[in-house]
Amino acid sequence: MEDIDAIAVLQDPVRRRLYEYVAAQGREVGRNEAAEAVGVARTLAAHHLDRLTEAGLLESGSRRLTGRSGPGAGRPAKVYTRARAERSVSLPARDYRTAAELLAEAAEQAGLDAGLYAAARRRGEALRGSEAPCVGLGEAMEMLAARGYEPHLEGAGSVQDGEGADETTGTTVRVVRMRNCPFHAVAERFPPLVCGMNLALLEGLLGTDGPLRARMDARPGECCVVVENSKNNGD
Repeated sequence: MEDIDAIAVLQDPVRRRLYEYVAAQGREVGRNEAAEAVGVARTLAAHHLDRLTEAGLLESGSRRLTGRSGPGAGRPAKVYTRARAERSVSLPARDYRTAAELLAEAAEQAGLDAGLYAAARRRGEALRGSEAPCVGLGEAMEMLAARGYEPHLEGAGSVQDGEGADETTGTTVRVVRMRNCPFHAVAERFPPLVCGMNLALLEGLLGTDGPLRARMDARPGECCVVVENSKNNGD
């Protein structure tokens, strides 16, 4: 299916909400859960989820959601995750990825890492504009979400506002991780260069004079940079 046809599948509002819900979870999602999350019947959710799978926007599999195995464990249920393939449309046709890869290759061969990182940090500062550095993880997450990083709190659950710590329970949220890297395609080919650029960009965007810091902590399937409250690290 052509990219433009795949993206057109999201025109249906229910289908788009289902896609956004599955994509935001970062794990396998069953039909019942997805239907309940967007407020539609299970049969309707199943239809749209399968349509999203046919379009290549989701990937499907099956597993027992009860966590049990053997007799009496029930039949495996169909589950969905966001597809790993990237879709994009440009009218008229443009090829910015090739340009980015050529520039990254030239920068890497010429040893221009430091210059690239300095430029990325300046760009982050320019994007932040006159705003003060972020002072809380919740504020940082809003900024990261606006840039397409899909941030989520690691170990969230007892912290209400993502501001670093819940003074009532003493539970600390240490890290904001990101499910999406906006530079994924180029980062796969030139990981040290592009991940370093990404780190510098976020340092400029979030500010280095506040209580937050960005650092490298790569995990498969996620952005290589994380954001944390430096107070949690004894800094």
